[in-house]
Amino acid sequence: LAGAGYFREISFNLGGTLARWLDKNAHQVYERFLTSEGSHYQTYGVSNGLAQPVHHTILPLARRRDKICQVRWGIASFTHRFGHPPKGMWLPEMAVDLETLMVLAAQGIRFTVLSDEQVRGDLKAGAGPYRVRLPGKQEMVIFVRDRALSNALSFGMPDPAHVDDWLRDQVEWRCHKGGLILVATDGETFGHHCPQGVEVLGRILSAEEDHGYTLTTLERYLCEHPPQTEVEAIENSAWSCTHNLDRWVVGCDCTSGDSRWKGALRRAMDNLACDLDGVYVQEAQRLRVDPWPLRDDYIAVVLEKTDGPAFMMEHGLDRLPWLDQERLLWLLEAQFYRQRMYASCTFFFDDLDRHEPRYAIANALRALALVRYATGDDLTAGFRRDLRVAVSGRTGRTGADMFDELIR
Repeated sequence: LAGAGYFREISFNLGGTLARWLDKNAHQVYERFLTSEGSHYQTYGVSNGLAQPVHHTILPLARRRDKICQVRWGIASFTHRFGHPPKGMWLPEMAVDLETLMVLAAQGIRFTVLSDEQVRGDLKAGAGPYRVRLPGKQEMVIFVRDRALSNALSFGMPDPAHVDDWLRDQVEWRCHKGGLILVATDGETFGHHCPQGVEVLGRILSAEEDHGYTLTTLERYLCEHPPQTEVEAIENSAWSCTHNLDRWVVGCDCTSGDSRWKGALRRAMDNLACDLDGVYVQEAQRLRVDPWPLRDDYIAVVLEKTDGPAFMMEHGLDRLPWLDQERLLWLLEAQFYRQRMYASCTFFFDDLDRHEPRYAIANALRALALVRYATGDDLTAGFRRDLRVAVSGRTGRTGADMFDELIR
């Protein structure tokens, strides 16, 4: 899609992990994202890019301070790459609760996207935009994805030769209703899951006059059509789970097999996160540092906008002995890996013995090592003990087995 130049014409989000990988390993593709967004911004005065919480965390399952961290890191990553702050933010798996929307609003985010089954109210205005009232006189603008149309494209994509037939069957009658139609799907649909996807999307983007629609992007449309109708976001919902987010907690019918490993792994990670936070907070308090705003700002080091010593100086911490500064930087880096172990894919699939849970455990190990370097506290025994309870239904391997394998 980037090579074809299609990101100039559609709204998109580029996650922080993928952006860093592209920047280092496929820089020409990375630059195409930047130039596509820049071209749209120059033409219309608004962005077609949306930010994303950096580690694709299921935000309703996170503590408030971790929600704030992920959102601030996502905003900082977007601003660093595109040169201006975002107005929209894509929620990982569209997982939502009111606290998440309140955090977005407090951080200056104007809008997000939900699927139609996640919204309660009159949706006669199609994709909206709609207004969601929040406590404290805040509000969030919601665009509503057409689930049926989006799924028809994602899971029933036509051959390139039959795109016009598909548009006649799926799109033209929707156009007669007026208003905005929003198709929202995973980017990997085009080319990865569906080899013909890039060619199909190209025809959709060029067939406006033939089928009675006009292309737009979300922020551009919002500027022209402010929300008139109020709706309610259904809490603890997501576009990829209809069971109150159980897919990422204890398991549900969204995946097959024995899903008890999910609850066990999440308990192990939550216990470790509490232990890691405890060490970090204790050290920060000893040094008379407010731990959570400092962690929020640490994304500047991750993005390589600054280095550790400069970061310490910018926050007035260069007054500390260098050993204390170094210890604090190690603990901040541990917090980065502690956040990264909660990526949504850790719990998305049907079995523990896959690379996604293994990656989460690897991030936990890195956080453990950094804490041990910084303070001498060894938290591994408790984490490994908790991991023994997480068992693969397919292979019988435990999280502790994977832990030991990664250490070796």
